[in-house]
Amino acid sequence: MIVFHADWVVPVEGPPLRDACVAVADGRVVWVGPASAAPTGERRLLGPGVLLPGLVNAHCHLELSHLAGRLTPARGFVEWVERLVVTRPEDPLALVRTRTAEGIAALERTGTVAVGDVSNALAHLDLLERSTVRARVFFEQIGWDPAAATAVMEAARARLAALPPLRQVKVSLSAHAPHSVSPALLTSLAEAGGRLALHLAESPHERRFLEAGDPEWSAFLARRGLGHVRFDPPGLSPVRHVDRLGVLRPGVLAVHGVQVDAADRALLAARGVVVVLCPRSNEALDVGRAPVMEMREAGVRLCLGTDSLASVPTLDLWDDVLALHRAFPSLEPEWLVRAATRGGAEALGFDDLGRIAPGARARFAFFEGSASTRDPLAFLLSGDAHPKGVAA
Repeated sequence: MIVFHADWVVPVEGPPLRDACVAVADGRVVWVGPASAAPTGERRLLGPGVLLPGLVNAHCHLELSHLAGRLTPARGFVEWVERLVVTRPEDPLALVRTRTAEGIAALERTGTVAVGDVSNALAHLDLLERSTVRARVFFEQIGWDPAAATAVMEAARARLAALPPLRQVKVSLSAHAPHSVSPALLTSLAEAGGRLALHLAESPHERRFLEAGDPEWSAFLARRGLGHVRFDPPGLSPVRHVDRLGVLRPGVLAVHGVQVDAADRALLAARGVVVVLCPRSNEALDVGRAPVMEMREAGVRLCLGTDSLASVPTLDLWDDVLALHRAFPSLEPEWLVRAATRGGAEALGFDDLGRIAPGARARFAFFEGSASTRDPLAFLLSGDAHPKGVAA
């Protein structure tokens, strides 16, 4: 048995514990409580600081790590997307894999223990398998031409069927967004069942395109060789559009959720959808700010993701916690901590992560502090706290 001893332990499902210990056996938490009552075992003194459950990054694109610093600043969302699709194929697979491996190492180094990763190529599953990070990889499908929907689905299913057995990684079909995936393909992906992620209500362009048509996004599609596809805007918000197609249900992760009105928020809550907030990415791409307080009031489930190094400078999830804290200073520290841990774990279906309690996996994040810390939650949000990974 290993007994971790820290000045503060924040178990998430209970109040912070001062001068506390967490006992671990066979990779699982078996006891948590005051140091004075800790069971006997190999004592590991973490010292001044705060021990949290490992962080859960619910939205990331690890395979875009080779694009770090190469796409921003861009003059708006559409230009950024165009830079992405033009620049992405330029790099050889060896470089893409090297940068992806570095991205995975960055997650481990900054206390992230699980990730909701989006992939178009599935060329890095072996890297995730060899890491300490548990992953749910969303195999993202893009296809604006409805005539190609059946072929896209058949190819995606064949690719999944050919995957080798995986231990650390779960892979499921997913969709990019309602302005890049035809209604026919969206419906097929929804009917496939399982957990599904899609970028939803991210930008004003997406909302305008679906409500009445957006000249800038239409021109982008034409430049991509899709100008022949006839599309009559449904006259609906992105949220209501995908709901009408049967996409919204429990097990769906709607990423970004920036352009959502009151009716959208009520619908997301009623359908049991989890919205993944990516505050730094939204700011970098100038798409607006998610109405976090209003979504909370509506009962929408929320968690956090970094997005990719193509739009943010780090994969440290705590940087997004701090960004959200700066944007919404009235958010309770307890809520922010839960969103970065238990909230993401629940969204990805990793029920044994995101909490420090008997039976949970012994994967932690430790924030070094000082012996004078009196309020661990205030310290975590001070900007002086930086996570590192801790495991038995």
